Amino acid sequence: MNKRSILNAPLMRGISLAALLHFFASFPVFGQWQEYESASKLTSSTKISLSQIPAGSEFKVAIILELKDKWHINSNTPTEDFLIPTSVALSLPPSIIATDISYPKGITLSLGFSDKPLSVYEGVVPIFVTLKASENTTAGLDTIRALVTVQACDDATCLAPSDIDILIPLEYVAADTPVQVQHEDLFNQYVRIAAEEENLIGTLFREEGMLFAFLSIFLVGLALNLTPCVYPMMTVTISLFGAQKESRTGIVFLKALVYVLGISTMYSALGVTAALTGGFFGAWLQSPWVLGGVALLMFALALSQFGVYQIQAPYWLTNKLGGTTGTGFVSLYLSGLVVGIFAAPCVGPAVIALLTFVSTQGDPLFAFWSFFILSLGLGLPYLFLGTFSGLLKKLPRSGIWMMWVEHLFGIALTGAALFYGALAVAPAYSAYVIPIVLLLGGIYLGFIDKSGNEKKAFKNFKPLFGAAIIILSFFIFRGLQAQSVEWEYYTPDRLSEVRGKGKPVILDFYADWCIPCQELDRITFTDPEVILDIERFVRLKVDLTHFDSPASQELRSEYNIGGVPTLVFLDSNGDEVTSARIIGFMNAENFLKRSRTVQ
Repeated sequence: MNKRSILNAPLMRGISLAALLHFFASFPVFGQWQEYESASKLTSSTKISLSQIPAGSEFKVAIILELKDKWHINSNTPTEDFLIPTSVALSLPPSIIATDISYPKGITLSLGFSDKPLSVYEGVVPIFVTLKASENTTAGLDTIRALVTVQACDDATCLAPSDIDILIPLEYVAADTPVQVQHEDLFNQYVRIAAEEENLIGTLFREEGMLFAFLSIFLVGLALNLTPCVYPMMTVTISLFGAQKESRTGIVFLKALVYVLGISTMYSALGVTAALTGGFFGAWLQSPWVLGGVALLMFALALSQFGVYQIQAPYWLTNKLGGTTGTGFVSLYLSGLVVGIFAAPCVGPAVIALLTFVSTQGDPLFAFWSFFILSLGLGLPYLFLGTFSGLLKKLPRSGIWMMWVEHLFGIALTGAALFYGALAVAPAYSAYVIPIVLLLGGIYLGFIDKSGNEKKAFKNFKPLFGAAIIILSFFIFRGLQAQSVEWEYYTPDRLSEVRGKGKPVILDFYADWCIPCQELDRITFTDPEVILDIERFVRLKVDLTHFDSPASQELRSEYNIGGVPTLVFLDSNGDEVTSARIIGFMNAENFLKRSRTVQ
C-alpha cells in the first residue's frame, strides 16, 4: 500500500477547476467553515486485537469511522480523479513495523453531482492495520499516530477534506507474558476482507459461482503449461509413451489418462499440504537429495532411450497384476506421481491466490478438489501428448527415423538430468548446462549418429538440424553473458539502514532450486530498460533456499510469502506498495509497469 508521509499529507489533491467552483459555491457563509469540514460528519475510534503487546508479536489495530446518516466518505479507490480517497498514514515508533493495511470494499452510489456512480463508504467503516513489534522491544508504554484523510459527501455536494489525527496507545510486555485476545468478532472481519478483496479465486467463487470458478481454475492449470518448469515433463512423457509396445488406440489413451491422474495426484497433494500448513508450494524440491534423485531418474530414462536397457516392472509384480497391460497402468501412474513434482516450482499469482483461499476455508476436501481440478488443466496436454507418442510406431516407415527420435529424447533427458543435478550441487552454474547440452547434442545428432541414414532425405535433414541446434546453443550462451541487474544480499541490518530513508527498495525473494527465479534473472533483469529503471532502487536479494530455517520462516511470515519468486516493493517511506508486488516470472514490459508505480 503506497501511503503518504504524515508530515507532508496535503489537504486536497488533484481537484479539477470545475470541482473547486462547485465546492466553494456550496457554502452560503464562509465563516461557518468548520461546520463544512468532512471531520464534522463522522466520529473515530480504535481497537487493538491484544490487551498488551508481547515483544516480537504480531497484532492488529482497527481504525473505526462512524458516519452520520445521509453522509458518506470516498472509498480508498474513488472513481473520480477530483475526489479525495480515504487513506491512513502511520507514524510508527522504531520498535514497530506495519506489514499490511486493509481497506474495505466501497459500495457504489449514484449521486447528483457526478455523471457516473461513485465508490464510497457509509455507516461504520473499519480500516485494519497489521503491525509487528520488534523482538528487542522493552516493556513500557508507547504510542502510534495515525493520520486519516477523508472527504465527506452527501447527495448534492462534497465537503472540504479533513486530516483526522488519531493516537493509539500501546503497552509492551515481555515476550513470554500471557495476554488476552480481544475484539475477535471485529477482527474476524479483517480475515474476510483480506480473503475477498485481495484474492482472485475468492472473488470468483463469491461473484460467479462454483461452476464458473472451478472452470477458471482448470484454465489456470492449463496456462501453467506456458511456464518453464513443465518443459522436462514433455520430454519424460514422450520418452515413456514412445517406449510403449501397445498400439491399440483405446488402451494407449487409457494409459495416458492414468499417467495424467498420477500427475494430478502429486500436484494436488503438494497444494493441499502447502495450503493447510502455510508451507511453500513445491517445497520438496528445495532438498538437494530430492533434486539429485530426480536427476538420477531422468538419467536412467535417458539411457533407456539410447538402448542401453529397457525399463520393465519386476516379474513378480507383472504376474500378480495379470500381465503387462496392468503393469503398464501401475508404472505410468507412479511415473505421473514423480513427474508431478517437476511443475511444483512454477507458481504465479493465481496459484498463490488459490493457496491463500483454500487455507482460509480450512477444508482439506475442498482444498484437494481445487488443486485436483487445477492439475487436471495442467495435465490435459499430456493426455494428448502421451496418446500421440504411444501411437508413433503405427506411422508408416517409422522404423527408419524412430531410433534417431529416441536418441533426440535421450539427449533432452540427459540435459534435464544434468540441469537438476546442477541445481542440487552448484545452482549458480545450472543455467550453463542448457547451452552445453545443446552444443554436444547438436554435434551428436547432426553429424555422429548414423540412425536413419538409409533414407537420403532424412540423412540430409540431420546436419541441418544439428547445425541449427549448435547455433541456438551459442545464442543462449551469449544471452547468459548479458549485463544484468546488480543486487545486494539481504540482511536485517541493511534493510533497516535503507528503509524509509527517501529511496525505494526492492526485495527479491528467491531460492536456488526455483526455475522461474533464474528465468527472471536471465531474461527480465538483463533488459536494458529494466536495468536503467531500477537503478533508483536499493535492490536486495532474499535467499529462501532453505525455506524451513527460522530466518526464512520469519521473513515469509512478515512479508506473507507463499512462493518464489516474489518481488516486494517498498516506497521511499518504507511502506510496501502492494499493487506492485510480483509473484512468479514476469517479462520486462509488465515488470516496468509495476516498478514505475513505486516512488
